[in-house]
Amino acid sequence: MPYLRKRDFLAASAGIAAGLGRFAASAQTEHEKAAPIHAEHGDRRIPHRRAKTTVLFKTPSANAGWPNALALAPEGLWVGEQRHDGRPEAAWLMDWNGKLLKTVMTQSKDTSGMAYGDGYIWMGANTDKVNGFFQTDMNSKLVAVHQIPLGPKDNGGSTHGAFWKDGKIWIVANRLRAILRVDAKTWEPEYQIPINLPPDRPRFHGIAWDNGAIWIVVGNDSKSYEEGRPGLVKLDGTSGEILEIIDFLPGSCDPHGLTMHNGVLISCDAGEHPGWPVSTNTVEISHSRSEGNSPYGGSIFRIDLV
Repeated sequence: MPYLRKRDFLAASAGIAAGLGRFAASAQTEHEKAAPIHAEHGDRRIPHRRAKTTVLFKTPSANAGWPNALALAPEGLWVGEQRHDGRPEAAWLMDWNGKLLKTVMTQSKDTSGMAYGDGYIWMGANTDKVNGFFQTDMNSKLVAVHQIPLGPKDNGGSTHGAFWKDGKIWIVANRLRAILRVDAKTWEPEYQIPINLPPDRPRFHGIAWDNGAIWIVVGNDSKSYEEGRPGLVKLDGTSGEILEIIDFLPGSCDPHGLTMHNGVLISCDAGEHPGWPVSTNTVEISHSRSEGNSPYGGSIFRIDLV
């Protein structure tokens, strides 16, 4: 091997550095189009797109609370009400024109996720003292309260989302930071996938099934609607691997609950948001503009990728 003189070595090193600089500049340009790379994804680039929102209709407003959960039904859409004043929370069945078809009253508190299946509403509570899923029939009769599995029997933690599929309820288990598949009849856990999120969007909420994948609502830590950066992450329904990341266009609705209808993602805007101003006057926040909160509060809206 020929002897490499010091000045030749320095020249070669400078060339390598220049090449790395060009590579870094190229990578930075590509990074603007892709999400941060997580260790579990290796060197794979994650597709990154944007979405716009379109308001479809408003949820009930007279003395009503926040729409904070969604579930599909043959007749239309179930909407879960969230309140902060201690009053009973409703599940509203609405058609796709916004007509109220039925109201079921539940004993859930601070509802933040729901499912509909087997003729029951399954409302997910989200408080320190009241947790679990409240199984309620169509006559507003409480059938059972189910704690989220893999935790204390009397308090399995809170939830931020759920959906029904083939006799199973998929649950966002906040304490586990995971999504559980639970048998609706035995309430036994069958499967678990991790909730992987981009580091700049640590908040998570509603979920929806999409042909073997799961969409989950995500967002940043913010103190007002203007600071919010809502989005969606598409997870592999078996591994939890991030498949795609969606950013909402500025001025969009603020997503909470989530479902999919005829291939279109549907969400609800609660008006208020963790970290934003909160009032016990639910009508003020949910159905009119309040400083620092979403101008689309109380809305059901569609999400279109652009």
